[in-house]
Amino acid sequence: MMDVGLAVPQFGRFAVLSSVLRVAREAESMGFAGLWAGDRLLTPLRPQDRYPGGDGRVPEAHRVFLDPFAVLSVAASATSAIRLGTSALNACWYPPAVLARSLTTIDHLSGGRLDVGLGLGWSSDEYAAAGVPWRGRASRYEATLDALEAIWRDDPVSFEHELWTIVPSHIEPKPARRPPLYLGGFAEPALRRIGRRADGWLTASLPIPMLTAMWRTVCETAERAGRDPGALRMALRTTPEITGPEAGRPPRSGTVAQICDYLAAAAEAGVHAVIIDLQHTATSDEHLLELAAEFRAHLRAASAPS
Repeated sequence: MMDVGLAVPQFGRFAVLSSVLRVAREAESMGFAGLWAGDRLLTPLRPQDRYPGGDGRVPEAHRVFLDPFAVLSVAASATSAIRLGTSALNACWYPPAVLARSLTTIDHLSGGRLDVGLGLGWSSDEYAAAGVPWRGRASRYEATLDALEAIWRDDPVSFEHELWTIVPSHIEPKPARRPPLYLGGFAEPALRRIGRRADGWLTASLPIPMLTAMWRTVCETAERAGRDPGALRMALRTTPEITGPEAGRPPRSGTVAQICDYLAAAAEAGVHAVIIDLQHTATSDEHLLELAAEFRAHLRAASAPS
């Protein structure tokens, strides 16, 4: 059965404490598998890069965007069992020792409920604001992953790289267990990186044939690296616009039933988990939770034995 998660309130009209607390608590009581936070830094007036998907413009709601570490910490304090994930942090913005501390703190205070999702990001404007070079970001990303693995695994920790040096040190606490690591990306080098070193792939609502072809690349790479492709997981984040049936164009827009038909097909194609982000289409906390309950019911019915 496919796990069903929900994007935690974080941006636009939902970037308030009351929304984070209410949705986190009710998502857990409704049986959602996880709460997931994203990572945005700014909304350029004249962006250098197109926003992925849609018409290429940054959504208006992203003008207000809460910090993912803080949001997940609040969600952790309001819940007891639901998992907490990042989908996805822009890994290169953070020195690895700082990133490890923030993530491990959430894992430690939540009782080991953290899933780590990392990506490269798409905006060179955000990299400039974070003071990180856009050029060479792929090699920085690989080095960040190496450093995180060392920090979470070793005691004492030491790490030497042209970008960062960790002298032999105790870095504690360690995670309750090494958090599951999901990586995003759609280009072939990103897919091969996932196969080589991740526990799973963070993907988006793509046509099913494209989804399966990319997943095949991940699994074939894992097998060549001596890893078990059957142990990898695919998590799909969907950001639907809920419309009437005539106006819908699944998987990006349509009725809840239409979107769920796509998600059921994605599950048949190998998707293990779905993250439903309703912040672009819901008009209030009540509306978001009503839609969440409707999605949960449709997906539960779709997965029930006939």
